Amino acid sequence: MADETTGEITQVDTEVQSEPDIEAMDTESTTADEPSSDETEPDVFDRDYVHQLRQENGKWRQRAQRADELAHRLHTALVAATGRLADPSDLPFEAEHLDDPEALTAAIDVLVAGKPHLASRRPSGNIGQGALSESPATVDLAAILRGKAG
Repeated sequence: MADETTGEITQVDTEVQSEPDIEAMDTESTTADEPSSDETEPDVFDRDYVHQLRQENGKWRQRAQRADELAHRLHTALVAATGRLADPSDLPFEAEHLDDPEALTAAIDVLVAGKPHLASRRPSGNIGQGALSESPATVDLAAILRGKAG
């Protein structure tokens, strides 16, 4: 090889392989026999077709999002229907709670056992307030003044 700047000839070592590279030959033969995907299928689609596919995909995504929102609302309504939690959103969403009422009850039991302050605080029974069914129908003011209220 000649050096262009000085005009000297330098010797370049060349390697000669005594054995052909078998692995390289194997990969070349398999790729040459099979048709490439570029020849069988075009990589480009019509603009209208791609737009149509994107529109359809968008509709499916919106439906899936709406279904997720409705599932969360249903879960909250089912928890509220039990009346065991002060705030139904305290129980995290689980898809299995929608199908299995026992799983929902068990999850509420576990939550209330671990965090009793989340339980509903509605008074029940006779707490000494409100209309009592045992009170007399008429009020006798004279009897009350005498201390003989019935």
